[in-house]
Amino acid sequence: MKEIQLLKIDDMNQHKNNSSFYVNTIQNHLINNHQRIEKPHKHNFYAVFLFTKGSGTHEIDFTTYEVKPGAIFFLYPGQTHGWHLSDDIEGYLFFHTKEFYEMGYVNNTLYEYPFFKSNASNKCFYLDQIFTSKLMHDIENIYNEYLQNNWKKTQLILSYLTQIYILLNRQIESNSLIDHNSLRHYQNQFNTFEHLVDKYYKEIKSASEYAEKLNITQKHLNRIVKSITDKTTTNIIIERNILEAKRNLIYTNKTFNQIAQDLGYTDYSYFNKLFKKYTGETPTEFIRRYKK
Repeated sequence: MKEIQLLKIDDMNQHKNNSSFYVNTIQNHLINNHQRIEKPHKHNFYAVFLFTKGSGTHEIDFTTYEVKPGAIFFLYPGQTHGWHLSDDIEGYLFFHTKEFYEMGYVNNTLYEYPFFKSNASNKCFYLDQIFTSKLMHDIENIYNEYLQNNWKKTQLILSYLTQIYILLNRQIESNSLIDHNSLRHYQNQFNTFEHLVDKYYKEIKSASEYAEKLNITQKHLNRIVKSITDKTTTNIIIERNILEAKRNLIYTNKTFNQIAQDLGYTDYSYFNKLFKKYTGETPTEFIRRYKK
């Protein structure tokens, strides 16, 4: 049975003997990995793409974004993506595993950066020219270090990565309507909730069961989710199941009945109605529209 193609850092780093970090220009990446990335796929690593020239579209989990200078994209493991880019495209990208980033820190995790982990956060931001130039300089430092074999190479790359992530998060939060400082504690709890949903969405559909795992009341969990996403806890759980259903409808040969059963919905007709309620179309209509 056809499955969604999964790319690993090892696939990119064939000559580097490194299975946890990769950086390149987008131009070189497209040339060297054309056959691997020409079709939509997913990764087992975290990825950042910064475009500095050219145009196109970039689709992440069925949401299409415009590619233009200053566009930056964030993907976490398991997300599907594909793009259509102009011939004059330029920029940088870097990939790394969770272990690569967190091995150098005791109290610093990727969950601190919502642009990576949360399904509810944007996966694309448009940076101004000054900040884009600053970011380019930092990534070029990483790229130059990556090509060398200097003493404490990994530690220096990690320090650059942390600087980039902190500055990016500050930039994003400064342009947000949400008071992130007052919601910092809620954000940590929400990230833990989403982590649990990613782990148990096939088995657990009840908001109360997730609240129990978090050792908080369902009312408090609803308050956290509402503050961060303006959605209900149940919405987040169902949307995670709908996303997985979409991925399987497009990238596998499974029937919708099989997909529903895999996701823990024994009543096919119920999940069919749920899919239409949240997407505005039936599974058949979704496939027909998407493949056009």
